[in-house]
Amino acid sequence: MDNVLFVNKPAGISSFDVCFRLRKVLNTKKIGHTGTLDPNATGVMIVLFDKATKANQFLVSDKKEYVSCVQLGIRTDTLDIDGNILEEKGFILPKEEDLNKVLSSFLGTSMQEVPITSAVSVNGKRLYQYQRENKEVELPVRQIEVYEIELLKLHEDGFSFRCVVSSGTYIRALVRDILNKLGQIGTVSSLQRTAVDEIRIEDCDDLEKIERGIYRTHGLKQLLEKRYECIEYTEKKDILNGKKIRLEGHDDKVLICDGDDALAVYEKEGDLYRCVRGLW
Repeated sequence: MDNVLFVNKPAGISSFDVCFRLRKVLNTKKIGHTGTLDPNATGVMIVLFDKATKANQFLVSDKKEYVSCVQLGIRTDTLDIDGNILEEKGFILPKEEDLNKVLSSFLGTSMQEVPITSAVSVNGKRLYQYQRENKEVELPVRQIEVYEIELLKLHEDGFSFRCVVSSGTYIRALVRDILNKLGQIGTVSSLQRTAVDEIRIEDCDDLEKIERGIYRTHGLKQLLEKRYECIEYTEKKDILNGKKIRLEGHDDKVLICDGDDALAVYEKEGDLYRCVRGLW
């Protein structure tokens, strides 16, 4: 069954709004996505519906690609152009050589302070709730990895760059740290997610077209088999009953398939494999 959509999210709506609108189009109550995009951000969203929602935990992305535009001379409380202005001042456009040097310094692993506008939970409350209530909170720090980063263009009032980063990396926070190294203030003026692992923006359908019935669906198996060893198992009833089974698998966690359908994810336990999650 094909229960996956690759959506090109437009600006101005939340990821929740995308799923809400698609729920009507697909006539389903079971719908979700594999990674949130900020309301002002655009680009790749992988949307799961019906039985595919059971696989969400197995589709955490390893790498995401973004293109971001940065406007210099303005600092906001959300680190992007939609926030309240905290500071404005004149700026000097950095030289291309200096900017490339700063960008390349972020390659590899580093620790990133999570922005207060995020939905990360601290002491049972989302960080953005602390911000709305104007309460102080210690922001968590997480390890991230930048696999690729490059300057795309210098603009009159800033610059644009492309980066490939690990899941959980906040581009707004990355821009904040880049600007700190440059000794400048600025904010994210636009952000596009151009790829999630192997799924690129060119593979996605525009939300408006989907709402007009013009879209392609994709099979869950094609996503999962890129992450897990796929094994055909002839005794389908054993899988449907969640039985422990014996497999000639090479990995600790495998995908059990029946033709084009993903049936379950199984995990090695001693000499057998046990069912982690049924996907039928």
